[in-house]
Amino acid sequence: MLPVADAQSQLLARIARQSPLAAEDIALTEAAGRVLAEDLLARVSQPPADVSAMDGWALRGDDIASLPARLKPVAAVAAGHPVDTEITPGTCARIFTGAPLPPGADTVVLQEDCTILEDGSVEITDGRPGRHVRKFGLDFQAGGTVLQAGRTLTARDVGLAAASGHPWLRVHRRPRVALLATGDEVVRPGDPLAPGQIVSANSYMLAALVRAAGGDPIILGIARDEDADVRRLAAAAKGCDILVTTGGASVGEHDRVQAALGEIGLTLDFWKIAMRPGKPLMIGGLGDMVLIGLPGNPVSAYVCGLLFLAPAIRALQGDPAPLPLLTEAELAVDLGANDHRQDYVRSRLTLRNGALPLVEPARPQDSSMMSILAESGALLVRPPHDPARKAGDRVTILGGLI
Repeated sequence: MLPVADAQSQLLARIARQSPLAAEDIALTEAAGRVLAEDLLARVSQPPADVSAMDGWALRGDDIASLPARLKPVAAVAAGHPVDTEITPGTCARIFTGAPLPPGADTVVLQEDCTILEDGSVEITDGRPGRHVRKFGLDFQAGGTVLQAGRTLTARDVGLAAASGHPWLRVHRRPRVALLATGDEVVRPGDPLAPGQIVSANSYMLAALVRAAGGDPIILGIARDEDADVRRLAAAAKGCDILVTTGGASVGEHDRVQAALGEIGLTLDFWKIAMRPGKPLMIGGLGDMVLIGLPGNPVSAYVCGLLFLAPAIRALQGDPAPLPLLTEAELAVDLGANDHRQDYVRSRLTLRNGALPLVEPARPQDSSMMSILAESGALLVRPPHDPARKAGDRVTILGGLI
């Protein structure tokens, strides 16, 4: 069986042969979650001039070399309304936050450190030269790189792109991901259940995971345990970037995915992973598509989707770090030694101020139990042959579950 890290490396090597996907221009309002296809250069400078960081009085720093000082007001400046009045020795201007400094001014004194006297002059009692001024281009300057290609755009990035003057962004297109469930025993949610049948959750769960990872899911339906039916529905994935099957990835008499797709060109990279849950994971190619065959058990399908499908979607969009982020936590209970497979233990996660989060494995860990998975806030990652652990030990977790 292949170690998880080796399996991920092989998958990403296959993805690299056909990534990143072509670029497209999208409106800024649609950019969150997309991957930038080229470096983004600022079209404007921010701020566009020296501006005031506070409400107060704009003046020459030399005029407050000794305090208190009395200055004559000669102008008032509001944001968006610059003035041409020059601040000369002994003068000042009322100024408001965000307003450009008038010519000659290089300092702003807070309004609470000033008093307007009866003769109309302003007495300055506190302040230092050069304070409370945001210099031209402090944030960024026109022509400079504000965001680099390969970045998955956050709401913060969208704000930066807008501030730098971009109404449109060039991003990689979303991967199209076809989802094919298999098995005589599964039916769609809401359909009547015959004896021995169960409701199919995998396609709907994985569709949500695909969207969260930045892809466009296409649910093909449920193929029966017949080669012709598997091939018929798989044919509907033409034009997609990834075909995901759930169930049928093993080599039992009723596991028909390998046999059925092998007849139409499936090339198989590997199909057994040293992990729990999710050992029968299949990776290969079918025409121009990447084939990811996930286990039928819903928890196994989710964990494998998180570790393999989501990174494949990110990598196709040019994300330079597509694998899920591992962090540390403190173990809440004692655990026995692990066996030869890498274990992904569904766990509750408690955040704590000033300390590592506390992770507590859920019980039971059966890979068919969706309720346990839904309650979990993290996966506790236990390497092969991990020794027994005590409460309080530092352990590795995969948090931020989709």
